[in-house]
Amino acid sequence: MTMKKALAFIAAALTLAASCTARQGGAKQGEAAADEAATGKKVLVAYFSCTGTTEAAAKVIAEATGGTLYRIAPKTEYTAADLDWRNEASRSSVEMHDEASRPELADHNAAVEKYDVVFVGYPIWWNLCPRAVNTFMEAYNFEGNTVAPFATSGGSSIDNSAEVLARTYSKGITWKPGLLVTGSDSETAEWARGCLK
Repeated sequence: MTMKKALAFIAAALTLAASCTARQGGAKQGEAAADEAATGKKVLVAYFSCTGTTEAAAKVIAEATGGTLYRIAPKTEYTAADLDWRNEASRSSVEMHDEASRPELADHNAAVEKYDVVFVGYPIWWNLCPRAVNTFMEAYNFEGNTVAPFATSGGSSIDNSAEVLARTYSKGITWKPGLLVTGSDSETAEWARGCLK
């Protein structure tokens, strides 16, 4: 009898915890929907991430803006050896030393034309965005979009990479100042919401 009561208590506690979690998630989704309704803008948060760092920043931005997440995925994923920047023969080194390199993407399902604001996130490689981001930018028509770059890095600034992107893809795009994600999630969210104004 005691075992039955203990199991009933555990089941009740789990049910309560699940309902609280669902309510909290619903509130966040509701806030995101309210943000979109308030701005009237549809938001896409496209990001290239091999280690998960840029992906984490993208999730913060998507939650803050009510945006749709889209991973800029290479057709062939990068291995740890591919990312070894100290090896001049590594895949990333070879791509970054070739300005014309455009790695093939896994898909072309971003539907950029459905969005007003597109956040584009990436890790900084050789003071630039990875070449896969160039492939992404060239795969879609961004004319009429506002684009806001954000980046992660162990020590580089976003300035050069954002400037090169804006200069290379200038036709019909309104570029917002980029953000190097180094601060708290709340700072990243505040910047992202500011890009919608």
